[in-house]
Amino acid sequence: MIKMKPLTAAYKAIDFVFRTQSKHITQKKEALPIEKAEFIAPPKEKGNRFLLGFSKESILPADIDKKKYYIAGYGENKPAKGVLDAPHTHAVWIDDLSGKGGIVLVSIDNVGMLNKDVNRLRARLHDFAMYSGCRSINIVSTHSHAGIDTMGIWGPLPLSGKNPKYMELVFSQTVKAVKDAYANRKLGRLYLGKTEVPDMQEDIRTPIVYSKTLTRLRFEPDDGSQQTYIINFASHSESLQGCNERVSADFPHYLREKIKQETGARTLYCVGAIGGMISMDIPDEQEIRDNGSDFAESTANIGKKLAEYALSINEETELKPKIGCIRQEVYFKTENTLLMLAAKAGILEADEYRMPDGSGFVMKSEISYIEIDSLKILLLPCEIFPELVYGGYLTAEESATGCGAEINPVPLQEIVGEDVMIIGLANDELGYVLPPNDFILHDETPYFENGRDIHGRRHYEETNSLGPKTAETIAQTVAEIINTVEKSKNI
Repeated sequence: MIKMKPLTAAYKAIDFVFRTQSKHITQKKEALPIEKAEFIAPPKEKGNRFLLGFSKESILPADIDKKKYYIAGYGENKPAKGVLDAPHTHAVWIDDLSGKGGIVLVSIDNVGMLNKDVNRLRARLHDFAMYSGCRSINIVSTHSHAGIDTMGIWGPLPLSGKNPKYMELVFSQTVKAVKDAYANRKLGRLYLGKTEVPDMQEDIRTPIVYSKTLTRLRFEPDDGSQQTYIINFASHSESLQGCNERVSADFPHYLREKIKQETGARTLYCVGAIGGMISMDIPDEQEIRDNGSDFAESTANIGKKLAEYALSINEETELKPKIGCIRQEVYFKTENTLLMLAAKAGILEADEYRMPDGSGFVMKSEISYIEIDSLKILLLPCEIFPELVYGGYLTAEESATGCGAEINPVPLQEIVGEDVMIIGLANDELGYVLPPNDFILHDETPYFENGRDIHGRRHYEETNSLGPKTAETIAQTVAEIINTVEKSKNI
């Protein structure tokens, strides 16, 4: 008799229990059909002014030095041992004065927000949305790996690392920031600018594909008061690295501070397509490690340098006050046994649904699309691999599966347009989304251990994904959204 490895035996036992019992657990929660969303079309040209407001609030708990709060992002059970800088929640209200209402964009210094918590926040803002006429609320995360756990999976497993009192702080401060942003709104002009950042990112998984574009929206109030920036860039906020034990917003904090020092402007920061794995290149990284130093100084320098790129933009296009938006709910097939077990154990707060035809389990999430004049913004609930957006798939010879690029979906840029701005970790955190032709799992313990392909490459990201069908679902949903948008414009 062949003796199984302990982890393999444990995995098979857990998997057997899950597969045999989950059908009873989820029997009453079927995946009901989802209505097709409508596009709230932008108005015909009317004026040249936007109404925009900004606000931010600290989400650093007052008892950070007395109670355990877990750092999110590099391993479980890592209590914070200090504070490098205070994380914040930032809110911007943007209105095109069309009478259709404004939109709200919130950016929170944390690793991610699950859709259930996003919808809890929206519920708290229901009365606000009614009296303000708000037509869209989007909650995004900066993906700071030095933030406090807001998802649950970085605590003392099998217990959740998510502190209810901390989540209440995040909720209440975000609600306050949104309401204050609305109260602070002013008339002004909105400008779009872009620049290439050639020397700050790295991609540690084949293929080497990522966007080097930093996009900046700059709002200039008519009264000459503080400007507001919205900055989008593709990188994990993890420059403090796994040795860090202090709470921080990572390099986005220093980017925002540098911009404020130089111009007085307030900044909301959001990430782009960062999966697979797009991070900031750290100068002298090995030397810092060898010296036993931390990465606080290098992280500050990275944030300041990125701010200099943002400040260097001098060619801008003035956007007309024309906003259109659509939010489409969607089911994603869920095959990751480990994540489903975490959900059933209450570590992750996510609802699972059983398909009526018995074909498996799904989780409900959402994809949003916003147009501000010529600017197209796609908000995705995940860390998407850049090649799924921009192309550049591995060939059959290069891929892990031996399959060619033809089994992958059409890149999103081809569906939406070359100038699309991606905002990742928007309204949910579904984990990594990978091209199907480079998606492989461990033979014996899929999703529990990293697989290795025929080229010797480690496949870590698959363990933090819902499964191989996610990319196709996103592409299909985005195509349906764009089809709806185009049809509405032709009416």
